[in-house]
Amino acid sequence: MIRVTLPYHLRNLARVEGEVTLSVAAPATLGAVLDALEARYPVLRGTLRDHATGARRPLIRFFAGEDDLSSEPWEVPLPPAVAAGEEPLRIVGAIAGGAGRPIRSPRGASRRRRR
Repeated sequence: MIRVTLPYHLRNLARVEGEVTLSVAAPATLGAVLDALEARYPVLRGTLRDHATGARRPLIRFFAGEDDLSSEPWEVPLPPAVAAGEEPLRIVGAIAGGAGRPIRSPRGASRRRRR
């Protein structure tokens, strides 16, 4: 059994709590896990991979142990600890944004004009 953790918004969409366990034939690959996940929870189709191209959605990341599998091909085998169910495959919703300077309002812009 493969253990999968989903980000909060996808757990709500699939109406699950905590980890999901999936049965995947050996050798367990990232693509096989995603196929099993989408088969069991059809509402997740298109949320992890694009419908048309099958490519990973930009703000979705896949972690197996400490390995980031987000840029790997779907045929990549999962690490033995994840394939054995000892560790979960973590699906994470990435956060976008930069580390630039904060945007500040011009001085006094927040004050209301008094008439």
